[in-house]
Amino acid sequence: MSKRLDYNRIAPAGVKALGGVYGYVAQSGLSPVLVDLVYLRVSQINNCAYCLDMHTRDLLKRGVKVEKLALLQAWREAGELFDERERAALAWAESVTLVAVTGVPDEAYEAVRTVFDEREVVDLTIAIGLMNTYNRMAISFRNTPGAVLEP
Repeated sequence: MSKRLDYNRIAPAGVKALGGVYGYVAQSGLSPVLVDLVYLRVSQINNCAYCLDMHTRDLLKRGVKVEKLALLQAWREAGELFDERERAALAWAESVTLVAVTGVPDEAYEAVRTVFDEREVVDLTIAIGLMNTYNRMAISFRNTPGAVLEP
């Protein structure tokens, strides 16, 4: 599969604006590991190879064990491997990412609100929306995963 176009070159102001949102999420106070787990889970749902590669590498650099990464897609069955905040964030990420199917029901909102304060819920939702945008950009324009480029 070959890259369709270089959106970084064609629309640098747009990419910079997305980077501003990325920077906002990074300084939001949410745990970087939690955010990266959410980014990876959203990327799994959307089948974004470029983002799967990038966020897996990021989590490994942060010291997250391979076993946790391997079970991320089945986090509900992973017992205590994921803590309460991670489970709530992953459930919210799935519901928000699949909005056309789920409608993000009241039960999903109440579940995330029991673990996160209002600001954290907003920041988490911004992170989820951002990753969905990045996934759509990478998939639409065929960004090549780093693992494919390595010798």
